[in-house]
Amino acid sequence: DVARRAGISTKTLYRLIPNKAALFEAMITERIDRFASVVRLRACEGADIEAALRNALLVCGELLLDAEVIALQRAILAESGKFPDIAETFYHKAIKRTEATLASWLRTQHKRGLITLDDTQADSVAGMLLGMLAFQPQRAVMFGRAPAPGREALEQRAQACTALFLQGCVR
Repeated sequence: DVARRAGISTKTLYRLIPNKAALFEAMITERIDRFASVVRLRACEGADIEAALRNALLVCGELLLDAEVIALQRAILAESGKFPDIAETFYHKAIKRTEATLASWLRTQHKRGLITLDDTQADSVAGMLLGMLAFQPQRAVMFGRAPAPGREALEQRAQACTALFLQGCVR
């Protein structure tokens, strides 16, 4: 199906990508690379850390609460017993890289003097911010209790998370 959609033969596909696991990893890596480049491009301009963090969290929320991403997570969770390598790949190539991207962004803002942050805890802080932003709505979607939040609701969550976070670390 992938070869057909790409307009190439199966043989050519397997010369480019040796197996399904490599195809899955390439797909995840490409999506997270695009996400990371957007977060880097939205680095804080000037001193408006509130707007910059809100925008960074909005980009994170758009990724974490994307319908395709949630559907992929459901499938991975359902099949993780049979295919643990796929779950491992997703965890490291998507979840951990998303956290690392936000942690790097936070470290940059700390170095610029816009927030006070213990550099050794940036990864944990990034995980906490992502959890605060997306955990509740993501669970509601994954369990079929609610649709993914729309843009306006996501903007409101990003704003609330930004305010809560900055109250604790603004200089």
